[in-house]
Amino acid sequence: MSDAATDHAHPPGFAHQFETIEQQREAGSLGMWVFLMTEILFFGGMFTAYTVYRALHFGSFEAGSHLLLWKFGMTNTAVLIVSSLTMALAIRSAQTGQKKGTTITWLILTMILGAAFIGIKLYFEWYNDWKEGLVPGLHWIASPEHTPGVEQFFCFYFFMTGLHAIHMVIGLGILTVLVIMTARNKFSPEYYAPLEISGLYWHFVDIVWIFLFPLLYLIGGRYQH
Repeated sequence: MSDAATDHAHPPGFAHQFETIEQQREAGSLGMWVFLMTEILFFGGMFTAYTVYRALHFGSFEAGSHLLLWKFGMTNTAVLIVSSLTMALAIRSAQTGQKKGTTITWLILTMILGAAFIGIKLYFEWYNDWKEGLVPGLHWIASPEHTPGVEQFFCFYFFMTGLHAIHMVIGLGILTVLVIMTARNKFSPEYYAPLEISGLYWHFVDIVWIFLFPLLYLIGGRYQH
């Protein structure tokens, strides 16, 4: 068999255990969906516990919610929505065979937006919470407003947003690898599965935040605050 025929039969990125590149792509997508299902179960359990305690202590959870800087939370929501768009454009760029520089640009923009999300969360929100004495177990300042129920709310707040931030950091690591792979010409219109699979993960993390924002920041509305 000629080298040309071999290259046609085994495009870049093709793993020998699969019969076709399409079968490999479907297997990778299935694996990611299974992983995301376990993530849904994990976050679902956390959301369920939060919902139960919120129903039991609604007044305290509402008071705690109104201590959060909701405008920064809203800004971060917009940041992640745009990052989902740039991630989709990166995948589309590789899928349509555009120059690798275009794909890299979209990936880097996604990384910048992800880093901006984490920066806003750390510097403008968590740091402010620390200054205000709203960090249970580490820096909690007792006051008439900081009741045990409010402290319980902030336990959920830091646990849920902290786990989400960890997933964001993991996503940034994945995007770094994708940038390197793109720079080394690993992707083509025939093979872009790692981008597509990573995109599913990134979109999932974004969707989790879209649920977290109203659940944590908008309890009882904000029209009077």
